[in-house]
Parts: sequence; structure tokens; C-alpha cells
Amino acid sequence: MGISARELAAATPASRDRYVDLLRVASLAVVVLGHWLMAAVTTDGQVGNLLAVVPELQVVTWLFQVMPVFFFVGGFSHALAHRSRPQYAAFLRARLQRLLRPTMVFVGVWGAAALLLQLSGADGGLTGVALRLVTQPLWFIGIYLAMVAFTPPLLRLHERWGWGAFAALAGGAVAVDVLRFTADVPFVEFLNFAFVWLAVHQLGFLRADGMIRRPALLAGAGLLGATALVALGPYPLSMVGMPGEKVSNMAPPTLALLCHGLWLVGAVELLRGPGARLVARASVWRAVVAANGIAMTAFLWHLTAMLGVYGAMLGLGAELPAPATGSWWAQVPLRFLAAGLLTALLVAAFRRFEAPVPAAPATGEGGPVAAVGITLALFGVLGLSLTGFAGLLDGRSATLIAVPVTAPAAVGLALAGWLLVERAGRIGSR
Repeated sequence: MGISARELAAATPASRDRYVDLLRVASLAVVVLGHWLMAAVTTDGQVGNLLAVVPELQVVTWLFQVMPVFFFVGGFSHALAHRSRPQYAAFLRARLQRLLRPTMVFVGVWGAAALLLQLSGADGGLTGVALRLVTQPLWFIGIYLAMVAFTPPLLRLHERWGWGAFAALAGGAVAVDVLRFTADVPFVEFLNFAFVWLAVHQLGFLRADGMIRRPALLAGAGLLGATALVALGPYPLSMVGMPGEKVSNMAPPTLALLCHGLWLVGAVELLRGPGARLVARASVWRAVVAANGIAMTAFLWHLTAMLGVYGAMLGLGAELPAPATGSWWAQVPLRFLAAGLLTALLVAAFRRFEAPVPAAPATGEGGPVAAVGITLALFGVLGLSLTGFAGLLDGRSATLIAVPVTAPAAVGLALAGWLLVERAGRIGSR
């Protein structure tokens, strides 16, 4: 029988930075609520974007696009984890078990459902849309895999150069956007998936070593930089992707999104004192511990729950008001409640796959196998985020950077990568 959240909370050492755990949970919660709010489903089963219906709301993404906070927290945690378990294979397996196991279960369940729906011809309407949409958040898993993979070398650079390592990554992001927007160099923009997100991740290393001493300056510089780039450059206002836009700040990331990340990291660091006092309360800390234990499962299944609520409404003949109308806004609390309840049911069904498992003994072996495994998992998960499960049987493909990938191939890569990481973590312990 597993340890309860209450027992885990009571056993927390005094040295643990509880504010980081609060940020991890809060950032994922904001993402989930944002996805639920942005979905604008119409009576014909199509899913639009509220920010496209009401463009004036795009400015709120400067507060609620909080993925940079999650990746910043990831950098902090990865620095501590690697220092306590420096062997590459063991580090990867320890960091990825609670990420890849629930992800592979999600892929397996949805993959089987997609095959049944397509074989029975029931993959039209909102169901077909769901088959395309439910995998989109997997891009986040892919980026996080890359961050874990690059933690050892980037942590060494941080330990030698400090802020200089961050500056090098940020400089790479600047160079990429210059080449992209002034010289129109093909495919160069995709390098910013690495430069932008790894720069944000690097800020977590700096925090782990107490090197973010002037968060107000960081927040101010980021906010000023993002504002100037959007006002004067080719960057859109929205910090999330918008349908049909020629330039997205998210896919691939831009220098404007990096500045946005600086502003958010500075802001949450400014709130560190009040946040630490809040999470020091026993009841709050128990809630944070409990939420952290199911956070990845909830994230993976939250779009399934949201689309399930809309599907039930359509099936029951309930009214779906036009997005952004008064009656649509009036329905928001009820839709959120229903999506929350359905997410809770899905979490209850699948949370055991997120539960920690005993770590394999740390050895210096298995590094090459782990490197191959995480590379395959990275490309598989990113590919699946693009293809979705629609067209699983007909070989329809999407382009990952410059390489076409199909859903079956993406599933195979992700599964093979996960198995290799698991095997590498156990090499030498037999």
C-alpha cells in the first residue's frame, strides 16, 4: 500500500524548497484551466479558439502562458536530482519514470480507442476532432524530455560559467530570430525549440545556486523586452499559438517568448516570500503534495475530459451557445465543474501509473542506451503531438521540422525509447 499524501507531507524535510512544488502544481493548473477556457466548441462539433473569437483577450496570455514557469522549476529540480544521482542512465530513469509511464499508458489507451473508432467508422464530428487534439499537449512532454537529456552537459556549463551559460543560449535565440526574419533562412527557426526553452531551463540552475538575486530587474527587463519586440517587430501579441497566424510565438518559440519567460520567472521570484509562507501551512502543503502526486496524469487527460463534456452536451442535445456570448460565459462554471469531475475520474483510473517505483541501484553503465532511448522517445512524443490519432490506419503524416512522420511510427518510437530508458536504468543492477 502506498504512502498517503498526509504521510508524505509530514515526512517532508525542513530543507525542501516547498515553494518550487507550489509553482509546479500551480503552473500546470493554470495550463489546464486555460485550455478548458480557450476551447470554443460549436454545435457542428468544431473546436475553435476563444482568443481568435475575442482577439482583445490575447493580452491575458502575458499572465497565463505559464509554461516557462514549469520549465524553470524543472531546471531547479533537475540540478538537484543530477547532483544526487550523477550517473546518466540512472538520472534519466529516475527523472522520467513518472513522466513516461503515464504518457505511454495514455498513448496506449487512446491508440486502442482510435483503432476501434476508425474501424467502426465512428471517427467523425467531434470524435474525429478529439482524435487530432488530445495529443497536442504532448509537445510539452517532448520538450521536457529534451531538458532532462541535456541537463548533465548544461549543468556543467552552468557550474563553470553561471549567467554566461544562460547568455549563450539567449544569444543563440537572438541569432536564430535575426536569421529567420532578416535573411529568411529556411528551417533555422526550429533551433529555438532548443535555445529558448533550454535558456528558461537554465534559469532554474541559477535559482538552485542562489544566483537570481535581483528578480525585479529580471522581470522588468523581460517585460520591457517582450513589449518592445511585439510593438516594433514581427511578433504577435499572443504568447500562445493562434490558428492561421503567419508567425507564432510558441511554435517555434521566439525571442519574444523568451523575454516573456524572463518576466514570469522574475515575477514568481518576487512572490517567493509570500508563497513560501503560504505553503508552510500544513493544510496547504498537504494539498500541494497530493496534487503533485497526480499532476502529470491530470495534465495528460484534461483535454479528454473537456472534449468528453462537450460530447455529452452534444449527445444530450444541450444548448451550445455561440462562443464569447453572455450565455456562453454563463456556462463556463458548469463546464469547468463537469470537466473537473471527469478529470478526477480519469485520474482515479490511471494515477497508479504515476506512482513512484523503487530506484535501480546507481551505476556508471547504460549511458549510451539511455541516450538513444530518450532521443527516440523525444521524437516519438513530438511526432505524436503533431499527427494525433486521426488517420492511424491510413498512414496520414505530419512534418516534424523537415521529416514526415506518421502516428504509428511516432507511437513505435515513443514506446521503444521508453523501454530503452527503463532498460538502461537497470543495467548493472542485475
